[in-house]
Amino acid sequence: MANQIDARGLSCPQPVVLTSKKIKEMGKGTFEVLVDSETSKENISRLAEQSGWEVDAKKVDEDYCLTLKKG
Repeated sequence: MANQIDARGLSCPQPVVLTSKKIKEMGKGTFEVLVDSETSKENISRLAEQSGWEVDAKKVDEDYCLTLKKG
């Protein structure tokens, strides 16, 4: 997927900052964020939902794949 942020290995708040930039840049659409911690997953989910995006989070091995959507 072209619209993907790989934030694995980054410590907070870096994954949230990258996601916030992408949300502002896109305005709407669909993109994925890959993270490797529960904390990053929760923080990104909270940010996205507060910004009006739907979040679908799945655990993939030791990582999380969050799909963010906004129509």
